Amino acid sequence: MSEPVLTRPIKRLLFVCVENSNRSQMAEAFARIHGGERIESYSAGSFPSGRINPKAIESMKEIGYDLAQHESKSLSDIPDIEFDFVATMGCGDACPFVRARRREDWNIPDPKEMSPEEFRAVRDLIETKVQATIALLSEARP
Repeated sequence: MSEPVLTRPIKRLLFVCVENSNRSQMAEAFARIHGGERIESYSAGSFPSGRINPKAIESMKEIGYDLAQHESKSLSDIPDIEFDFVATMGCGDACPFVRARRREDWNIPDPKEMSPEEFRAVRDLIETKVQATIALLSEARP
C-alpha cells in the first residue's frame, strides 16, 4: 500500500498599492513565479490607474516574466474571500480593510518616477519580500 500524499492547502496572497501599476503587480508576479501551484496570487489598487507602467513591464521582462499580460485592478475586482496574507505598499489610509489571516505594510517606495537602476532595486526588494513571505506561509500550519 502506498503512503497517502499530504497536501497543504493553497495559500491566497493579495498585494495592494495605490495604482496597481508597479509594486503590487510585480509582487503578484513574483508570488506566481516562486509559489507555483501552492500559491494563488492577486493584486489590486486603492485607486487603480487602469494600466501597467511600461517601466514595470520592461523590468520584469528583464527577468523573463511578461507583466504585459496583467491588468490594473481595483479592490472591488478581487474575490471577496479571507486571504492568508495581505501586503499593502504605500496606500496608507486609502487601503480599505481586506479580510486576512496575516497582514503587513511593506514600506517600499513607489518606483514610478525612478531611474531604471533604482526601479530594478525596488523590483529586487519586492522579490526578496515575496520569497520570505512564501517561506513563512509554507511553514505555517493551515
